[in-house]
Amino acid sequence: MAGKFEVYKDKAGKYRWRLKAGNGENVASGEAYETKAAALKGTESVKRAAGESTVVDLTEG
Repeated sequence: MAGKFEVYKDKAGKYRWRLKAGNGENVASGEAYETKAAALKGTESVKRAAGESTVVDLTEG
């Protein structure tokens, strides 16, 4: 099963997103947004950036 983004309201009434892996575990989450549209835009930004991203290992001296 593929991962999925979930958009939800937190206890403060702000919109947030979380990315869940196929096994249901949370693998990433976003900041608090004032509007649902802004939270959805955040998920789209992550999707775009992830496709073009590289891994940088900062543990190497």
